[in-house]
Amino acid sequence: MAKMETSRCNLTALRKATRRVSQLYDQILATSGLRGTQRAILVYVKRSGAPTMGELAAALVLDRTALNHNLKPLERDGLLTINVDKNDRRSRLVRLTKRGEARLDESRAAWLEAQERFETAFGARQAADLRQTLELVAALEFGERAADLPAP
Repeated sequence: MAKMETSRCNLTALRKATRRVSQLYDQILATSGLRGTQRAILVYVKRSGAPTMGELAAALVLDRTALNHNLKPLERDGLLTINVDKNDRRSRLVRLTKRGEARLDESRAAWLEAQERFETAFGARQAADLRQTLELVAALEFGERAADLPAP
């Protein structure tokens, strides 16, 4: 095994970790026909009811171009719909379809397996701490210090 190289660059370290974890989840979720990012979108839409595109982009920390890129295959496959909001024609609402709910339910066992494999390899406590730390990072407005942010 090659010697582990540590990076002083926060972005490089985060991207390497993200790619490794994404590979694990995507490999296990492949049987459901979803990628990890797609499943995360479906979960958020289900929990939110019918978020606007802007709300969904903000929640997932994606720009609208990236969000559209991720939504197109889900809409094409009939897993969600995107329609103009009748109350605000400038907004588009994202809704989970019955087919989307079924696919989400079908993917749950694979997602749980991926969670378990990650936590077995990394440690359940460390995984919980990591999630908490990453939520803080995702909430950062650069210019603020993490110590100034409210506790989760």
